[in-house]
Amino acid sequence: MTAGIAALMAGVLVSLVSFSGLFVLYLSPRRLEAIVTYLVALSVGVLLGDAFIHLLPDALRRHESASAVCLATLGGVFLFFILEKVVRWRHDHTLPSGKQATGVQPWARMNLAGDAVHNFVDGILIAGSFMMDPVLGWTTTAAIILHEIPQEIGDVGVLVQGGIGPGRAVFENCLCSLTVLAGIGATLLLGELAEASLILLLPLAAGGFIYVAASDLIPALHKHNTLPIALKQILTFAVGMGFMQVVAVCETLLLQ
Repeated sequence: MTAGIAALMAGVLVSLVSFSGLFVLYLSPRRLEAIVTYLVALSVGVLLGDAFIHLLPDALRRHESASAVCLATLGGVFLFFILEKVVRWRHDHTLPSGKQATGVQPWARMNLAGDAVHNFVDGILIAGSFMMDPVLGWTTTAAIILHEIPQEIGDVGVLVQGGIGPGRAVFENCLCSLTVLAGIGATLLLGELAEASLILLLPLAAGGFIYVAASDLIPALHKHNTLPIALKQILTFAVGMGFMQVVAVCETLLLQ
Protein backbone atom coordinates (compact mmCIF):
# COMPACT_ATOMS: atom_id res chain seq x y z
CA MET A 1 0.00 0.00 0.00
CA THR A 2 1.51 3.32 -1.03
CA ALA A 3 1.67 6.25 1.37
CA GLY A 4 -0.78 8.19 -0.81
CA ILE A 5 -3.48 5.50 -0.76
CA ALA A 6 -3.06 4.98 2.98
CA ALA A 7 -3.29 8.74 3.61
CA LEU A 8 -6.49 9.00 1.53
CA MET A 9 -8.02 6.06 3.42
CA ALA A 10 -7.13 7.78 6.70
CA GLY A 11 -8.71 11.00 5.40
CA VAL A 12 -11.95 9.17 4.63
CA LEU A 13 -11.98 7.80 8.20
CA VAL A 14 -11.50 11.30 9.62
CA SER A 15 -14.30 12.63 7.37
CA LEU A 16 -16.65 9.91 8.65
CA VAL A 17 -16.22 11.31 12.17
CA SER A 18 -18.38 14.23 11.04
CA PHE A 19 -21.35 11.86 11.43
CA SER A 20 -20.83 12.06 15.21
CA GLY A 21 -23.54 14.71 15.27
CA LEU A 22 -26.06 12.48 13.51
CA PHE A 23 -27.90 11.88 16.79
CA VAL A 24 -29.56 15.32 16.52
CA LEU A 25 -31.80 13.90 13.77
CA TYR A 26 -33.37 11.52 16.29
CA LEU A 27 -34.22 14.15 18.91
CA SER A 28 -37.59 15.84 19.13
CA PRO A 29 -37.55 19.57 18.34
CA ARG A 30 -38.27 20.35 22.00
CA ARG A 31 -35.44 18.13 23.25
CA LEU A 32 -33.02 19.51 20.67
CA GLU A 33 -33.86 23.07 21.66
CA ALA A 34 -33.20 22.18 25.29
CA ILE A 35 -29.69 20.76 24.70
CA VAL A 36 -28.40 22.93 21.86
CA THR A 37 -27.08 25.64 24.21
CA TYR A 38 -24.94 23.00 25.93
CA LEU A 39 -23.65 21.74 22.59
CA VAL A 40 -22.60 25.32 21.84
CA ALA A 41 -20.84 25.55 25.24
CA LEU A 42 -19.08 22.27 24.47
CA SER A 43 -18.04 23.66 21.09
CA VAL A 44 -16.60 26.80 22.72
CA GLY A 45 -14.48 24.69 25.07
CA VAL A 46 -13.30 22.45 22.25
CA LEU A 47 -12.52 25.33 19.86
CA LEU A 48 -10.51 27.26 22.44
CA GLY A 49 -8.88 24.07 23.69
CA ASP A 50 -7.93 23.11 20.15
CA ALA A 51 -6.47 26.57 19.52
CA PHE A 52 -4.44 26.88 22.73
CA ILE A 53 -3.61 23.22 23.46
CA HIS A 54 -3.09 21.84 19.93
CA LEU A 55 -2.73 24.33 17.09
CA LEU A 56 -0.59 27.02 18.72
CA PRO A 57 1.86 24.64 20.47
CA ASP A 58 2.24 22.77 17.16
CA ALA A 59 2.90 26.06 15.35
CA LEU A 60 5.49 27.06 17.98
CA ARG A 61 7.29 23.72 17.55
CA ARG A 62 7.56 24.39 13.81
CA HIS A 63 8.57 28.06 14.01
CA GLU A 64 11.58 29.58 15.76
CA SER A 65 9.85 32.89 16.52
CA ALA A 66 7.01 32.97 19.06
CA SER A 67 6.26 36.56 18.06
CA ALA A 68 5.74 35.49 14.43
CA VAL A 69 3.27 32.79 15.55
CA CYS A 70 1.41 35.35 17.69
CA LEU A 71 1.34 37.80 14.78
CA ALA A 72 -0.05 35.11 12.44
CA THR A 73 -2.69 34.20 15.05
CA LEU A 74 -3.67 37.85 15.31
CA GLY A 75 -3.84 37.89 11.53
CA GLY A 76 -6.25 34.93 11.70
CA VAL A 77 -8.49 36.83 14.12
CA PHE A 78 -8.39 39.90 11.86
CA LEU A 79 -9.05 37.82 8.73
CA PHE A 80 -12.13 36.21 10.29
CA PHE A 81 -13.33 39.64 11.45
CA ILE A 82 -13.19 40.85 7.84
CA LEU A 83 -14.82 37.64 6.60
CA GLU A 84 -17.70 38.06 9.05
CA LYS A 85 -18.14 41.68 7.96
CA VAL A 86 -18.48 40.47 4.36
CA VAL A 87 -20.87 37.65 5.30
CA ARG A 88 -23.03 39.96 7.42
CA TRP A 89 -23.09 42.61 4.67
CA ARG A 90 -24.25 40.08 2.10
CA HIS A 91 -26.74 38.64 4.59
CA ASP A 92 -28.27 42.07 5.32
CA HIS A 93 -28.41 43.09 1.66
CA THR A 94 -30.30 39.98 0.59
CA LEU A 95 -33.23 40.95 2.85
CA PRO A 96 -36.14 43.08 1.66
CA SER A 97 -35.87 46.68 2.83
CA GLY A 98 -37.21 47.29 6.34
CA LYS A 99 -37.32 43.61 7.37
CA GLN A 100 -35.40 42.30 10.34
CA ALA A 101 -32.62 39.75 9.74
CA THR A 102 -33.87 36.19 10.22
CA GLY A 103 -32.87 32.69 9.19
CA VAL A 104 -29.30 31.41 9.18
CA GLN A 105 -26.97 33.56 11.26
CA PRO A 106 -23.64 34.64 9.70
CA TRP A 107 -21.60 33.20 12.57
CA ALA A 108 -22.85 29.71 11.70
CA ARG A 109 -21.13 30.10 8.32
CA MET A 110 -18.06 31.46 10.09
CA ASN A 111 -17.84 28.29 12.15
CA LEU A 112 -17.93 26.22 8.97
CA ALA A 113 -15.15 28.35 7.46
CA GLY A 114 -12.93 27.91 10.50
CA ASP A 115 -13.58 24.18 10.58
CA ALA A 116 -12.78 23.87 6.86
CA VAL A 117 -9.34 25.46 7.41
CA HIS A 118 -8.75 23.20 10.40
CA ASN A 119 -9.68 20.07 8.45
CA PHE A 120 -7.37 21.14 5.61
CA VAL A 121 -4.54 21.44 8.16
CA ASP A 122 -5.39 17.97 9.48
CA GLY A 123 -5.11 16.63 5.94
CA ILE A 124 -1.61 18.08 5.58
CA LEU A 125 -0.59 16.54 8.91
CA ILE A 126 -1.99 13.13 7.93
CA ALA A 127 -0.33 13.03 4.50
CA GLY A 128 2.98 14.34 5.85
CA SER A 129 2.97 11.66 8.55
CA PHE A 130 2.31 8.84 6.07
CA MET A 131 5.06 10.12 3.80
CA MET A 132 7.51 9.75 6.71
CA ASP A 133 6.29 6.45 8.15
CA PRO A 134 3.05 4.40 7.88
CA VAL A 135 2.91 3.74 11.63
CA LEU A 136 3.28 7.45 12.36
CA GLY A 137 0.56 8.12 9.80
CA TRP A 138 -1.97 5.86 11.50
CA THR A 139 -1.12 7.11 14.99
CA THR A 140 -1.51 10.70 13.76
CA THR A 141 -4.88 9.74 12.26
CA ALA A 142 -5.98 8.18 15.56
CA ALA A 143 -4.97 11.32 17.44
CA ILE A 144 -6.89 13.54 15.00
CA ILE A 145 -10.00 11.36 15.26
CA LEU A 146 -9.87 11.64 19.06
CA HIS A 147 -10.09 15.42 19.03
CA GLU A 148 -12.50 15.56 16.08
CA ILE A 149 -15.30 13.62 17.81
CA PRO A 150 -16.29 16.28 20.40
CA GLN A 151 -15.63 19.07 17.90
CA GLU A 152 -17.98 17.60 15.30
CA ILE A 153 -20.72 17.11 17.90
CA GLY A 154 -20.34 20.70 19.06
CA ASP A 155 -20.22 22.00 15.48
CA VAL A 156 -23.62 20.50 14.68
CA GLY A 157 -25.02 22.17 17.78
CA VAL A 158 -23.55 25.51 16.67
CA LEU A 159 -25.11 25.20 13.21
CA VAL A 160 -28.51 24.35 14.68
CA GLN A 161 -28.22 27.28 17.11
CA GLY A 162 -27.37 29.45 14.09
CA GLY A 163 -30.65 28.67 12.39
CA ILE A 164 -29.73 25.69 10.19
CA GLY A 165 -32.08 22.71 10.36
CA PRO A 166 -30.70 19.50 11.95
CA GLY A 167 -30.57 17.51 8.71
CA ARG A 168 -28.94 20.31 6.78
CA ALA A 169 -26.54 20.97 9.67
CA VAL A 170 -25.29 17.38 9.58
CA PHE A 171 -25.00 17.51 5.77
CA GLU A 172 -23.08 20.81 5.67
CA ASN A 173 -20.82 19.66 8.49
CA CYS A 174 -20.02 16.50 6.52
CA LEU A 175 -19.25 18.54 3.39
CA CYS A 176 -16.94 20.74 5.45
CA SER A 177 -15.05 17.68 6.70
CA LEU A 178 -14.07 16.79 3.12
CA THR A 179 -11.43 19.53 3.12
CA VAL A 180 -9.25 17.03 4.97
CA LEU A 181 -9.01 15.18 1.64
CA ALA A 182 -8.05 18.44 -0.09
CA GLY A 183 -5.24 18.88 2.45
CA ILE A 184 -4.04 15.35 1.80
CA GLY A 185 -4.18 15.86 -1.96
CA ALA A 186 -2.28 19.16 -1.76
CA THR A 187 0.45 17.53 0.33
CA LEU A 188 0.80 14.55 -2.00
CA LEU A 189 1.10 16.92 -4.97
CA LEU A 190 3.18 19.71 -3.43
CA GLY A 191 5.12 17.77 -0.78
CA GLU A 192 7.42 20.00 1.25
CA LEU A 193 5.69 23.20 0.08
CA ALA A 194 2.40 22.06 1.68
CA GLU A 195 4.23 21.05 4.87
CA ALA A 196 5.92 24.46 5.01
CA SER A 197 2.52 26.16 4.76
CA LEU A 198 1.62 24.76 8.19
CA ILE A 199 3.76 27.49 9.76
CA LEU A 200 1.12 29.95 8.54
CA LEU A 201 -2.02 27.76 8.45
CA LEU A 202 -1.80 26.49 12.06
CA PRO A 203 -1.89 29.95 13.72
CA LEU A 204 -4.42 31.22 11.16
CA ALA A 205 -6.76 28.35 12.05
CA ALA A 206 -6.16 29.02 15.75
CA GLY A 207 -7.00 32.71 15.25
CA GLY A 208 -10.20 31.75 13.43
CA PHE A 209 -11.28 29.42 16.23
CA ILE A 210 -10.54 32.06 18.88
CA TYR A 211 -12.50 34.68 16.96
CA VAL A 212 -15.59 32.51 16.36
CA ALA A 213 -15.65 31.22 19.94
CA ALA A 214 -15.06 34.59 21.63
CA SER A 215 -17.01 36.98 19.40
CA ASP A 216 -19.97 34.84 18.29
CA LEU A 217 -20.51 31.75 20.42
CA ILE A 218 -19.80 33.03 23.93
CA PRO A 219 -22.23 35.99 23.52
CA ALA A 220 -24.87 33.47 22.34
CA LEU A 221 -24.39 31.53 25.59
CA HIS A 222 -25.10 34.65 27.66
CA LYS A 223 -28.60 34.86 26.20
CA HIS A 224 -29.60 31.99 28.54
CA ASN A 225 -28.58 33.23 31.96
CA THR A 226 -30.72 31.46 34.57
CA LEU A 227 -28.58 29.88 37.29
CA PRO A 228 -29.25 26.20 36.38
CA ILE A 229 -28.53 26.81 32.68
CA ALA A 230 -25.45 28.91 33.47
CA LEU A 231 -24.00 26.20 35.71
CA LYS A 232 -24.57 23.52 33.06
CA GLN A 233 -22.98 25.75 30.41
CA ILE A 234 -19.94 26.28 32.64
CA LEU A 235 -19.67 22.52 33.14
CA THR A 236 -19.91 21.66 29.43
CA PHE A 237 -17.49 24.49 28.57
CA ALA A 238 -14.99 22.98 31.05
CA VAL A 239 -15.63 19.46 29.71
CA GLY A 240 -14.75 20.66 26.20
CA MET A 241 -11.44 22.16 27.34
CA GLY A 242 -10.68 19.20 29.59
CA PHE A 243 -11.31 16.74 26.81
CA MET A 244 -8.85 18.53 24.56
CA GLN A 245 -6.22 18.39 27.29
CA VAL A 246 -6.80 14.64 27.69
CA VAL A 247 -6.50 14.25 23.92
CA ALA A 248 -3.21 16.18 24.00
CA VAL A 249 -1.84 13.70 26.54
CA CYS A 250 -3.09 10.76 24.45
CA GLU A 251 -1.51 12.26 21.31
CA THR A 252 1.81 12.55 23.10
CA LEU A 253 1.64 8.87 24.11
CA LEU A 254 0.53 7.77 20.64
CA LEU A 255 3.24 9.70 18.81
CA GLN A 256 6.14 8.70 21.07
